[in-house]
Amino acid sequence: MSELNANSVCRRHMVFGWWSLAVFMSLGVVLECLHALEVSEYLANETRRMMWRLAHAHGTLLGLLNIAFALSADRVQQGRFKLASRLLLVGTVLLPGGFFAGGVTTYDSDPGPGVWLVPIGAIAALAAVVITAFVTGKNSSD
Repeated sequence: MSELNANSVCRRHMVFGWWSLAVFMSLGVVLECLHALEVSEYLANETRRMMWRLAHAHGTLLGLLNIAFALSADRVQQGRFKLASRLLLVGTVLLPGGFFAGGVTTYDSDPGPGVWLVPIGAIAALAAVVITAFVTGKNSSD
């Protein structure tokens, strides 16, 4: 990966990671407020509460993972790292987004159709981690 390209990937994931943290930590604060204010539309629906808590937790974790990825990107000179970058960005949007969308509309104890984005996002994020681990391991000769 060229120096300019590596810097671009690092910057993209650093910015995306910090903004993901800001968004999903804010979601956590909103959820705590809904709970504290005893908002019945939130408290009465356990499926919604679970889906939105999962969105908050996974989004926060993936924000941190993007920052870790940014700190790793400049140490790796492999073409597959670009693929891992794209997969991680997709996973960071789809995994928590699917949980959140699944909680917007629920059917009794079942989440809404948005939850179908979760496995796609999970596979993308996991693939990014595996590719990064593989590529980083191949380049650990320094």
